[in-house]
Amino acid sequence: MTEPEIIVNHREELAELLTEAVEVEHNLMCCYLYAAWSLKHGVADGLTEAQAAEVERWRRVILGVAIDEMAHMANANNLLSAIGSRPHLGRPNFPVSPGYHPADVVVQLRRFDRGTLDHFVFLERPEGVDLPDGEGFEHAFRYHRSTHATMLMPTSQDYATVGHLYRSIRGGFESLAARLGEEALFAGDPARQIRPDHVRLDGLVAVTDLASALRAVDEVVRQGEGHVEHSEDSHYGQFCAIRDAYARHLAADPTFDPARPVARHPVQRKPGAGMDRTWLSAPDAASLVDLCNAVYNHMLRLLGAVYDDLPEASRAGLLNEAVMAMRVLGPLNEVLTRLPAGDDPAVRAGMSFAVPREIRVPPSGRALRILADRTRELADGARRLAGLGEALVRTADDLSAMATRMDALDVAPAAAPKPKAAAPRPRADAPQREVIDGVEHVQGRDLELRFDTNRCIHARRCVLGAPSVFLANVEGAWIHPDAMDTEELVGIGLSCPSGAITWTRKDGHPDEAAPEVNRLEVRENGPLAIRADLRIVGQAPRHRAVLCRCGKSQHKPFCDNSHKDAGFTATGEPRPTEDIVPLEVRDGELMVNPTTDGPLVVSGNLELCTGTGATFAKKTRCALCRCGGSSNKPFCDGTHRTNGFRST
Repeated sequence: MTEPEIIVNHREELAELLTEAVEVEHNLMCCYLYAAWSLKHGVADGLTEAQAAEVERWRRVILGVAIDEMAHMANANNLLSAIGSRPHLGRPNFPVSPGYHPADVVVQLRRFDRGTLDHFVFLERPEGVDLPDGEGFEHAFRYHRSTHATMLMPTSQDYATVGHLYRSIRGGFESLAARLGEEALFAGDPARQIRPDHVRLDGLVAVTDLASALRAVDEVVRQGEGHVEHSEDSHYGQFCAIRDAYARHLAADPTFDPARPVARHPVQRKPGAGMDRTWLSAPDAASLVDLCNAVYNHMLRLLGAVYDDLPEASRAGLLNEAVMAMRVLGPLNEVLTRLPAGDDPAVRAGMSFAVPREIRVPPSGRALRILADRTRELADGARRLAGLGEALVRTADDLSAMATRMDALDVAPAAAPKPKAAAPRPRADAPQREVIDGVEHVQGRDLELRFDTNRCIHARRCVLGAPSVFLANVEGAWIHPDAMDTEELVGIGLSCPSGAITWTRKDGHPDEAAPEVNRLEVRENGPLAIRADLRIVGQAPRHRAVLCRCGKSQHKPFCDNSHKDAGFTATGEPRPTEDIVPLEVRDGELMVNPTTDGPLVVSGNLELCTGTGATFAKKTRCALCRCGGSSNKPFCDGTHRTNGFRST
């Protein structure tokens, strides 16, 4: 195939190409998610056991490809930011009108079938591979998009494959770096990027110079089209493998249909006459699509805020919440694709991925609070739809937990906060201080602040969120409770996961209360963080604790960060292994018994969550591994009896 020439003569043309690349990756991500969410689940959906296992594998592959598209989108935005442009989050609504992308790049929301799968293979094909597009993806409009070397205005240009688009972007970086110099070309703020230390995305690259820019481009091409000779692990190779497996199953059973009859081109508004759209007119479907789209747009706003001027700790935390918002959509779409779309009961609903005119990112100084408030609105919206299924209840819980975590992140705004008339002034003299049983007691005007070194896991919420109260790297008095508004200081204390920071109020306000929901969070390659009305055998009552699960801590049952030196590895994203039954009561005393040479036996109401906040189990009694060896983490499987674990 002969690819058209793409001209990159100035920074603005390069930025235009990168902006289109972001939108292409964004659109493909939505198309892949739509197809994956349309797939049937198990024998209950009419599949045989063999078909169900195969379809589940396809779902995992397609969702994995969609996650890769998120990394591609992030890399393209990092490239944009590196050359001094703002990251781009918007995209056109589906179905995308002809002329927006090249004539051969058709993007539509379609359920999984042979035509859709062939279309995915066509979109991800390497340069030089000539394939027909999938059935139903007709290229009805032929047009040509081009520019010439003397044009100052950037404009859209044609490319036959996405790989060629990125090859041209690569060439544009090389030529502009040679002509302008790297220092002039890479004029953007490196802090306004999503970096590998913020989130785990395969192939994500922070862009600071020509070498890292070329590496970011090459990672996208490697994952997407690969190379004709070595493409098995690329998106192209993975889609080809699914296509071949699909053909084998059809040969064995011509009636095999792996997907639900989900609507093509779903929209929330009644379309005009002759428009190829499916109106989601059924009330339940319309309400659930509205929630799905609102969560999706909220995810985009969270990403936009990550690129903005935020403290580093808040940036990483907010990015995790954006990933969590995307995870929420899977269970919602499992419910949605079982609902009738409208008058025809044979056509099921699907998410439209509608976007407003602008992805509105709040000002950085108020972003976290505004976004947390919006998250609570979404949680309330999910609760109103609880009658559609347990997934809506779990979604409401997950969104509420997100809002709470975002409140904890709202501790160090980049802009100077407005002065508060009631805020106490810092005391000129050192506060009264004494150490009792290893716990530091510091007297402030409104509260007694306590710090327990043995419980601290150095999450740094204190020294980063309240640097005027908790003075890092100083000798002598390092805690000054009156240097900050009391309510804000209490908020910092509540964000301490280990319970190393506690307090007693002197101003008549209530002390820390037990949470309304007992919650355990499984940390990636790390401990178990619990918030509850805790009763740990042999310990004083508390509301927060981080408990060891690697088996190496010298302060068992509490974590002391030994998992880092021990190289402990364990997922923070365990999946549900059984149906999640709602708890009749979600709070109350939670008893934790660290058994001799054995697990943590927990009794009481407890919701167990992944590190990104998704609920994967609800229990009133369970045994949690603390030897580090269970193959069923976080639950005990008896391995402590054979691996030599010892602990009282």
